[in-house]
Amino acid sequence: MIQNDLPIVELPDSIPSKAIEWSELKGLSVDDALTKIANTLVDFSFKLLIAIFIFYLGRFIIRKIYKTTLRVMTSRNMDPSLTTFVLSLVKMVLYFILIVTIIGILGIETSSFLALFASAGVAIGMALSGTLQNFAGGVLILLLKPYKVGDYIEAQGYAGTVKSIQLFHTVINTVDNKAIIIPNGGLSTSSINNFSLENYRRVDWSIGLSYDTDFSAAKKTILEMLDSDDRVVKEFIEDDMLHREELAIAKEKREKEERISEGNFDLPSKKLKWYQHLIPGFKKRRSNLKAKLTDNIEMNAYIPQRVERKPFVGLMEMADSSINLTVRVWTHSSNYWPLYFEMNERFFKELPEKGFSFPFPQLDVHFDK
Repeated sequence: MIQNDLPIVELPDSIPSKAIEWSELKGLSVDDALTKIANTLVDFSFKLLIAIFIFYLGRFIIRKIYKTTLRVMTSRNMDPSLTTFVLSLVKMVLYFILIVTIIGILGIETSSFLALFASAGVAIGMALSGTLQNFAGGVLILLLKPYKVGDYIEAQGYAGTVKSIQLFHTVINTVDNKAIIIPNGGLSTSSINNFSLENYRRVDWSIGLSYDTDFSAAKKTILEMLDSDDRVVKEFIEDDMLHREELAIAKEKREKEERISEGNFDLPSKKLKWYQHLIPGFKKRRSNLKAKLTDNIEMNAYIPQRVERKPFVGLMEMADSSINLTVRVWTHSSNYWPLYFEMNERFFKELPEKGFSFPFPQLDVHFDK
């Protein structure tokens, strides 16, 4: 019987370890070594196929999550800047998780990869500390919303209307249409005066009249002028809000009747979703619950619910050449500047017509004989 003894393959110790552990091949015959290599390649190929499958499956899932998030945020009328940021963040995080998962499937040690990634992140963070501060400020602004697009704000020595909110800076337009770019880092840590945050604002005037003026008559005349303007809050802001809502409903009804009278029956129709008929009930129950919670809090008993906002006229100071009257009224924020300038014009025209005069600086000079 012929014995076929195969030679023993000896591998030197200097061969470095590759994808296959070469040290495991020492002392093996050629057939065993080839079998070991073949098994390793088959195992690696199987893992590679699984990794490729997981990659395409994960990419499909990420796209679905991306589109679903976009659809939800769009349907809820989320801020465009916040939508862009959230979508970018979701996509980046999901792809990072997918890549780490694939690396683990291939058999590569993920701990060293994560440590390398963390070290690179620290180095990049130190190099871009100012940029990251602006990024963090942008995230805080988008989440906390101290202002939004369209608000008129004053910050960092600039005032204007917010045009866009980016991740690293905010763009505002001044009244003379100059674009000002302000880093978000400073905006997130400094004081911001948001003129558009409240629905109602107080308008102030200072009127100088001569010293021979009958103050009571002047006060009565100014109050009558203010009372004749519908934009001025007569007593309570809540009543003015109700009045404005009634005017809007009446205007909509009037426009609808005009369209019908003109033969235009192509009125916009809104398709109600299956759950929309439940919304009024939900809102009513939520309002009742809120009212009960408010009544149960004792400290709310000391907070005035309805503050009187009548027009006010008072004697502010007795200056060198005039008595200065201060005039204060409350109005809706949208009417602030129109009311301010139009009432200034009315004061200038109508007060002299009613016997009141505006003095100018005078200096009496006495000569000694």
